[in-house]
Amino acid sequence: MRQARTTTGTNANGGFEAKLWQTADALRNNMDAAEYKHVVLGLIFLKYISDAFEAKHAELEAERALGADAEDADEYRAASIFWVPKEARWSHLRASAPQPTIGTLVDDAMTAIERDNPTLKGVLPKDYARPGLDKQRLGQLINLVSDIALGAPADRAKDTLGRVYEYFLAQFASAEGKKGGQFYTPSHVVRILVEMLAPYRGRVYDPCCGSGGMFVSSEKFIEAHSGRLGDISIYGQESNYTTWRLAKMNLAIRGIDAQIAHGDTFHNDRHPDLKADWVLANPPFNDSDWRGELLKDDKRWAHGVPPAGNANFGLGPALHPPPGTDRDRRFRPRQRLDVDEPVGRGRDPQGDH
Repeated sequence: MRQARTTTGTNANGGFEAKLWQTADALRNNMDAAEYKHVVLGLIFLKYISDAFEAKHAELEAERALGADAEDADEYRAASIFWVPKEARWSHLRASAPQPTIGTLVDDAMTAIERDNPTLKGVLPKDYARPGLDKQRLGQLINLVSDIALGAPADRAKDTLGRVYEYFLAQFASAEGKKGGQFYTPSHVVRILVEMLAPYRGRVYDPCCGSGGMFVSSEKFIEAHSGRLGDISIYGQESNYTTWRLAKMNLAIRGIDAQIAHGDTFHNDRHPDLKADWVLANPPFNDSDWRGELLKDDKRWAHGVPPAGNANFGLGPALHPPPGTDRDRRFRPRQRLDVDEPVGRGRDPQGDH
């Protein structure tokens, strides 16, 4: 077994999360980091929704005499908690971790959760049964994830799992090198952008949102300044399908309600009628393969056609057509335009679909 690598440079606590990462990384063995991240992050997400479910389940059991039904899915949906069917509950998976069929059981759990929670359809990884994934190591990984926030109150457990997910995203991005920039913007860059714009209320939009770090940071900013999380609405788009899935899980694990669409913002704008108050974005950094030549007659280029060889020059006009045009204005007139220059490592908006 190779030794685990240590990496730094995240905004999470470097103690518990770092030790957890070292153990999980050691279990990776020779699996590629790009593949392994979906194995680990999928399990952390499953643990999160199961913990939230179990906390509500215990609450409903305590109210059984008052007519509460702990097996009524609507009780959970009314509280914005994912319904977890019996075969997908973490206690069942942990008890089955030593079994050679554990990969199939995890896949079945993911399928059942998507079946009963339409907002997660097509989001969760479902390839744990594949022959290339060592089932003994998978069982060990389940045992490792089982100990995250074990015995902690529901609110603290949610925060801990959220921090672990965020920390692991950063570590996987570091392990993947340049490709990691497709799904992760360094936390210090995100924090600066959010502090500069201070999005206290209104509609917040990221046209190339990666794994959703801008939105998580915006929520943290509001909490830190005693604001109300319900004062902002979140919209985003991501062209890389696997990264879109990471974003959906990242936001769900934080309890953030968001409209995140899959598609290329340049060629398939999924929020054409959105009038956003704030745009937080780490745009496609000097991307030369954005197929700009296909958009030379696009009505968004009212001030001139951007060069096909550099996507940076296309993002601003695409988001902010001139006032008075019939094109759906992306920003409300009372707000300033805030499209940040690409800082740090950018994402390829094309990615692999």
